[in-house]
Amino acid sequence: MQIAEKDFRRLFEYVKSNFGVNLEKKKTLIEGRLSNYIIQEGFDGFHDYLDDVFRDKSGGKINTLMTKLTTNYTYFMREETHYKFMQEVALPYWTQNLKTKDLRIWSAGCASGEEAYTTAMVLKEWFGAKIQGWDATVLATDISVRVLEMAKEGVYPLEHFEHLPRAWRDKYFTKLSEDKFKIKDVLAKSVHFGQFNLMGNFSRFKKKFHIIFCRNVMIYFDSPTKQALAKRYHDALEVGGYLFIGLSETLSGIQGDFQQVQPSIYRRIK
Repeated sequence: MQIAEKDFRRLFEYVKSNFGVNLEKKKTLIEGRLSNYIIQEGFDGFHDYLDDVFRDKSGGKINTLMTKLTTNYTYFMREETHYKFMQEVALPYWTQNLKTKDLRIWSAGCASGEEAYTTAMVLKEWFGAKIQGWDATVLATDISVRVLEMAKEGVYPLEHFEHLPRAWRDKYFTKLSEDKFKIKDVLAKSVHFGQFNLMGNFSRFKKKFHIIFCRNVMIYFDSPTKQALAKRYHDALEVGGYLFIGLSETLSGIQGDFQQVQPSIYRRIK
């Protein structure tokens, strides 16, 4: 099913204005991800479907649309080098320099929760019994209510555990069947999920973060939006804080007081 240019433009302009996501070169992606859904829902084509979405005042239908357009396949321990750096560099630095024992980590664009839960597992394994003296809850946000509900439910297929140590899977998940596992309360309580649009107001966060994950999210944004978001992340980090972006992403050409310490890992220097 093809989308007419007029419908493509109104969808592109709405999504860019409200979510910062740039779909200008994503026409094929839009058709691929939405065509079957539109048919299943009984619409004649993109025009009628978009009319229905934009008439919906609850926001539920635009939320479903955004979920289908922006959610990528993910899994536990994705981009493992980030967690290794976290264990070897970031956590030692902050645990030595934080007097309050209030470690603040944000998984921005958390999708179905694998990133946030992996981060929580890394924290538990690194701290060991000493974690009892720390406030180390991971904040995980996404624009999609649907994926947040999936994350809170915490049920995942076996294929999402391929890169996670077997011992961790057995420790933090309950086996429901041969190919499904559910998060245990000991880990679920370590992550707080909430809805947040990255184009929204960062002032809702009363305290700055020590580590921010925003991986494979900025690929959807154009350069001016990336610049604005990088500035927001900079201001949301404590001095010395770390920003992790996707391995295929870069802040090259983005102005700001970030120091690149490793490919896809940046630090607020002032």
